[in-house]
Amino acid sequence: MRKSEIYFVKLFIIPITVLLFSCSDYNKNNDWELVDEIIENIHVPIFQDKVFLITDYAEQNELEKNIRRYLEQAILDCSKSGGGRVIIPRGKYLSKGPIHLLSNINLHFEDSTEILFSTNPNDYLPVVFTRWEGVECFNYSPLIYAYNQSNIAITGKVILNGQADSSNWWPWKGKENYGWKEGMPSQQDSSGRPLLMKMNQNQIAVEKRIFGEKKYLRSNFIQFYKCKNVLVDGATVINSPMWLIHPVLSENVIIRNVRAFSFGPNNDGCNPESCKNVLIENCVFNNGDDCIAIKSGRNADGRRINIPSENIIIRNCKMKDGHGGVVIGSEISGGCRYVFVENCEMDSPDLDRALRIKTNSFRGGTVENIYVRNVQIGEVSNAVVHVNMLYEPEEGNGGNFLPIVRNIYVEKISSKKSNYALELIGLEKSPIENINIFDSEFNGVKSENSIINVKNLRLTNVMVNGKTVVE
Repeated sequence: MRKSEIYFVKLFIIPITVLLFSCSDYNKNNDWELVDEIIENIHVPIFQDKVFLITDYAEQNELEKNIRRYLEQAILDCSKSGGGRVIIPRGKYLSKGPIHLLSNINLHFEDSTEILFSTNPNDYLPVVFTRWEGVECFNYSPLIYAYNQSNIAITGKVILNGQADSSNWWPWKGKENYGWKEGMPSQQDSSGRPLLMKMNQNQIAVEKRIFGEKKYLRSNFIQFYKCKNVLVDGATVINSPMWLIHPVLSENVIIRNVRAFSFGPNNDGCNPESCKNVLIENCVFNNGDDCIAIKSGRNADGRRINIPSENIIIRNCKMKDGHGGVVIGSEISGGCRYVFVENCEMDSPDLDRALRIKTNSFRGGTVENIYVRNVQIGEVSNAVVHVNMLYEPEEGNGGNFLPIVRNIYVEKISSKKSNYALELIGLEKSPIENINIFDSEFNGVKSENSIINVKNLRLTNVMVNGKTVVE
């Protein structure tokens, strides 16, 4: 490999003339000023004063057996009257099927309420229009779902329990550690995920992508599809079949005071996908996959729809277990820009990375203008800052859609333990560009940074294992 293709930044002895710039060479980016403007454009949903009590529709014992049938009527009545609040009093209820939200409704749960969702996949039929791993199709309904609605909310300190585990939903992943055994069906069957990905590649009409029964594609928990002015405030979301909170092609979304705890396969905490103006704040994530993963469609579908995720603010959150704290990708073909992360805490021996960007030459897309500051990182098992443009090597790197990753600004972060401080893997034909890290301290670092195909890496006032790497 030629010297121009790969650079290793040593922990203690750093070739400043190649990659590093002194403070006088670097002006801190001031795009943080955009945060106030983005916040001003996020419209909190407003509701009428009308109240619809679910207890007006059935006795408590009937509601506990299956609240869904009565919620469906209450939501419809509320919508027909112009909207308001549908209130579920304290209790423990079973929902035999999905809850579908309509415009101008605040679904409000009194504190200490728990909703247990059925684990029978047939309860989530008929199929609905959705995105599954960044690809449009018709599949089982998400457990809570809204399509093309506006001014909707889920509020209150409720436990939303999908009841997914290794006896249901999770074995469909096709891995033994999630309950699958030889001979059992899974999403890896030819009629499941492989077929959907082939339909994506060949751009088969979406109306022909009918999945659901016997296709074994797990439902997302909460999905807002093509919605505006969305609020989730106070909920604890646990035991999800797949991704937990998944806004798609939506605008003005607030995820606030949420606890997302689920340890199954692909159990990402929150996945804004092709969304604009998103605020995620005061949340706790403890997940089997990425804590927050920003996406914009996969491969051909992402390029066909071609809508990026943009103007996303993540602040005052805690990330525990997961593959990454704040992640961009891998389904990022529509691009991502202007993400702001601040005042967060990330710490767990089972948290792999803090900031993670993942893509490849089949995904493509442009990831740019990413800003991180004032993040306290305890322990991560891999890297504090990780960019990988060779993600999923089994897909290969012979695609025709070179990804672009540029303009990353990281300031005032500290970490206590990691394998790498930086692991940056670009492509020879598309190097990672303009990575800026300053006023930061990395401690307990085991290995030298891995810097491959990076152009303009700037480290300013950075310390690694107690030693300053730039004067």
